[in-house]
Parts: sequence; C-alpha cells; structure tokens
Amino acid sequence: MIDFELSAGTKMTKKLIHSFVESSFRSVSREFDEKEHTDPAELISSVHQLMKGGGMTGMASSAGSDETDAKKGSKPKKPKEANLQGVILAEELFWGDAGLALAMPGPGLGGAAVLSTGTAEQKERIMKRFSEDKPAYGAMAITEPGCGSDTSAITTTATLDNKTNEWILNGEKIFVSMGKRATEIYDGFVVVWATLDRKAGRAGIKPFIVEKGTPGMKVTKLEHKMGIRASDTAAMVFEDCRIPHNNILGSAEVAVDKGKTEGFKGVMKTFDATRPFVAAMAIGVARAAYDMVREILDKEGVRIRYGAPVDQLTVLERDVLEMEVSLKAARLLLWRAAGMLDKGERNNLEASMAKAKAGMVGTKVTQKAVEILGPLGYSRKILLEKFMRDAKINDIFEGTGQIQLLVIARNILGYTRKELK
Repeated sequence: MIDFELSAGTKMTKKLIHSFVESSFRSVSREFDEKEHTDPAELISSVHQLMKGGGMTGMASSAGSDETDAKKGSKPKKPKEANLQGVILAEELFWGDAGLALAMPGPGLGGAAVLSTGTAEQKERIMKRFSEDKPAYGAMAITEPGCGSDTSAITTTATLDNKTNEWILNGEKIFVSMGKRATEIYDGFVVVWATLDRKAGRAGIKPFIVEKGTPGMKVTKLEHKMGIRASDTAAMVFEDCRIPHNNILGSAEVAVDKGKTEGFKGVMKTFDATRPFVAAMAIGVARAAYDMVREILDKEGVRIRYGAPVDQLTVLERDVLEMEVSLKAARLLLWRAAGMLDKGERNNLEASMAKAKAGMVGTKVTQKAVEILGPLGYSRKILLEKFMRDAKINDIFEGTGQIQLLVIARNILGYTRKELK
C-alpha cells in the first residue's frame, strides 16, 4: 500500500512554519522587494531563533545527506525524514515570500556540497556552525562569465603550494546565491568549484571550502534581479586566495587515465540533493498564487464545481482545476525524490523530474493567476505580480529546465552525455 500520510512531527512543523511566514513574511514582502539587497536583520534573527527553538536547525543541516545511523551488524533504523521535512519546510517558507526565504540563514547549496562530498571531519567542522547561537550561511560558486551549464568549461584554478601545503584559488564566479551574506556579513563559507587540470576536463574539477574572511576572496557586485530581490546574488573574485589543504572536498587525485570524474560527480551528487529543494521553492510560490486567486474568487462568490462534468465546466473552472492538479502532481514527484534521498537511494532521475516539473508549474501557475485576475493581478495592489516574478528563477538556477529534460532523457533512454546534447 502506498501511504502519502505525513508524520505527526512533520505536520506540526509545517503548521508552525506556515503560521510564522503568514504573519511575518507577507507583511514585509513588498518592502524588501523594493529595497533590494537590504538585509532583513531582525527577521533573520527571529527565523534563526524559531528554527533553533523548534529543533529545525539540525534538520536543515542534515538535509541532503544520505547517511544512516544504522551500525554494522545492527538492525537498520526506520529511514529519517530529514529531506522530506526539509522540502516541506522550504515549500512553506517560499509560500510566505521567495526572496525573504532565500535570505534566511541555513546551509544552502554550500552545506549540501559538504554533506554530499565531504569527510566526516569536514562535515563536523563546517556544519556545526548551523547549530550555534548566531545565524550562518553556506553558498556555492560554480557559474563563471564564460561557463554556465557546461561545467567542463570552468576556468577558476586551484594550485597546491607544496611549501605551505595550501591551495591557491584564482578565478571569477558569478550568480552566487547568498555570496555576500555567507562571506562578508554573517558567519559562513562558500564552496568553490575549480579545476586542478584544465586538460583533464571534468575529471579535474574539485570543490573547495573557502570560509568567511579568507584573504583574496572578494564580492565585486550584487546583481539587480527581476525576482527574489530580498536575497543577494553575488559576483566574486578569487585572487591568490589561500586555503588549508584539508579544505578540498573529496580526493585531490585527477584520475583522467581511468576515466574517473569524481569532482564532477560531486557536483551532480550535490544537485541530486538540492534540486528537490528548488522544486519545493517553485511549488511554494505557485501555491501562494493559487491560494490568493481562490481566496479572491471565494470573496466574489465564484465557486469551482469539482463534481461537474468536464464539458459543463467554465473556462475559469478548468483553469483553476488545472492549476490545482499541476501543483499536486509536482508535489508528489518532489516527495518521491526527497523520500528516496532519505532512504539513501539514488535519485538523480527523480530529482531532475521534480525540478523540471515544478519549474514549469511555478511559471505557468503564477502567470495564469495574474491572467485570471486581469488588471488587479497585474497591478502592485496585491502580490500576484511579485509571485510571477519570483517563480521564474526556479526554472533557471541549479540547472535550467532544458538541462533537466536532457538529464531525464539520458536516464530513460540510456544515452551518454556525448550521445545526447
């Protein structure tokens, strides 16, 4: 029997977060959207305390991890729900406000990279900050001015100084979500993907932890964006940036002769863990738009007839029902991907499916919501136009919708990267 019932603890967490963002995020959504890059310090502090008080900091810190507590020879424990709870938490936060949700403290992509590819010592050393009294952030830097979806084109270099046993990073990264908060404002770090050997292609790509305050690391620009304006998206430069040798995640070996690409696989493993969270973000924003439309229609006395024959439904009823069905379908794909991660199962196909579907649903549902309400939806009197602007990014970052469809097709049809581009 397939059971989609959430645990009592997960339901309680969901209700708590929903209540909080409804009373706090929504009241300042417009303000921080207009004051782009303004740090909502008081709100960040209150969210941090809420997460600590509710025991959710640890949950967020473990999201993306596929480790189990079962010891060798002992009976396996019931699978944890860290990732399922995490995506439900993300959906509720983004239902409140996407920009503010992204601006809130947490491990982020950087934390997911550490959990996916780091050693036990690195996980303990880097991730413990997320259970401490002050807000902390994790960021990840992959994209470069000349490198987007094709990660093999990364030009940022990492060179080992044998005299000091330090890695020296040189290069430029762009579109780093939470780059400034993680490295200049709050306690945090950024995981930088760099190459040890350009000739080795993806086999030479490795992730490196660069902590706040490291000399040679500098935020050079904050992007002005269409949506998610309360969060920062930074450009960063690394100039002779020295980090300890043990800040490399994974092996420093470039095993190109064996056809191995552990570094690149680390990138993909990180995305397998985080793409479900991006799907949750898209669903959260889309659900916010859907809920607002339904609320306004209810106030106007417009009822949706669920039991009516399809050929007797109005265009409006069909549109609303299609929005609802799309949201539910995307959420089920999302929960499947997150649940597999909790069980330690490979979820690269399911993660891409969830991300692709939710990205499309987020865009279509928010656009349809604006369309249904016409001038009111397009105006700044309500938040629908903001929801539409905020939703689009989920179809772009962490692998565009087109890239997700390629990943899905390769998995289903059995094609390699070279065979299907």
